[in-house]
Amino acid sequence: MEIKDPGFEYKNVIQITEQDASRKFIANVFLWMFVALGISAVCAYVFSQNQALYEMLRNPETGRSTGLGTLVMFAPLAFVLIISFGFQRLSYGVAALLFIAFSAIMGVSLSYILVVYTTGSVLGVFVTTSVVFGIMAIAGYTTNTDLTKFGSLMMMGLIGIIVASLFNMFIGSTQLEYIISYIGIAVFVGLTAYDVQKLKRIGAGLEYGDASAGKMALLGGLTLYLDFINLFLMILRLFGRRR
Repeated sequence: MEIKDPGFEYKNVIQITEQDASRKFIANVFLWMFVALGISAVCAYVFSQNQALYEMLRNPETGRSTGLGTLVMFAPLAFVLIISFGFQRLSYGVAALLFIAFSAIMGVSLSYILVVYTTGSVLGVFVTTSVVFGIMAIAGYTTNTDLTKFGSLMMMGLIGIIVASLFNMFIGSTQLEYIISYIGIAVFVGLTAYDVQKLKRIGAGLEYGDASAGKMALLGGLTLYLDFINLFLMILRLFGRRR
């Protein structure tokens, strides 16, 4: 299931006057993103390699998710909603703990990837995703073109993907799944550039308010983490090799 932050706006940000404020802010954003990816990777590996833990999530006889597995599958969405909509009320420490917990549960929910797909395939797709994500992040950071309208178009595409994915859960069309994956790659590639540019402007102090830079960096890390994970899943669906 694709998960994305629900289009929240970065409002009420403190003006930052230091010349290198934007670079420091972006560095903190990517630090949180890398921490989240690392936690997710470790949790996914542990649950995929430990048969007892994996069977807590999926019934080995039927291949279907257990009650806990279903809960774990949808729990990341709840975390995203809590962090996004409760952002102003959460302290930095609580928000950080929620983000770490979200990363861990997301990793557990993705443990099936290491069981269903070959290790080489997963690593290959991860490297591909990293390269594509890196290129688009650099493009978003360096371009002078305003990507606001482009980002709005990508958000519309994201909504379409979510609706189509929910619909496909009932009809189970392989062809529709491929179409969703191709469109999804395009959408999350575009969102990566858009989100990085938006975060760069926040770091430069173009928006004002009372939110701390630390909390904003955490929220930005969540946004880029979701861009990366969803791009990874879309590419894996198309090019991953099953065992």
